[in-house]
Amino acid sequence: MASTAARDERYMRMALSSAAEAPGHGDVPIGAVVVRDDEVLAVTRNERELRSDPTAHAECLALREAALVLGGWRLLGTDVYCTLEPCPMCAGAIQQARVRRLVYGAADIKIGAAGTVLDVLRHPRLLHRVDVVGGVLASEAQALLRGFFTDRR
Repeated sequence: MASTAARDERYMRMALSSAAEAPGHGDVPIGAVVVRDDEVLAVTRNERELRSDPTAHAECLALREAALVLGGWRLLGTDVYCTLEPCPMCAGAIQQARVRRLVYGAADIKIGAAGTVLDVLRHPRLLHRVDVVGGVLASEAQALLRGFFTDRR
């Protein structure tokens, strides 16, 4: 069985690969993967521009897809991998879905809600708290974002 760090890198690379497809439809390159017991349940990317939907963040789309695969909204025992620290909306959805663990790449110093600006996932008054690991392949995630925004200028 692979170590936790090796597993985290493997799934983060999947998220990065998915994120790299988002600029093809004008979206910011952010990707997400949902896994349970080493089974990939969802692989998504940002699609806000593509769908004209402000909630079509990679994490929300991945949670929706995983819920369909599992047949319910409680995503117990799942891990979510995303290339950028989730915003408050996505962190709230992760918390509400009862996700076990979040692994993210780059920290979001403007709206990160997994500990950088807010800590929606580990607030002591919440019924469910999510384990959080940040910084996995952060430089690769940051490079994707930097490249996207440099090209847009």
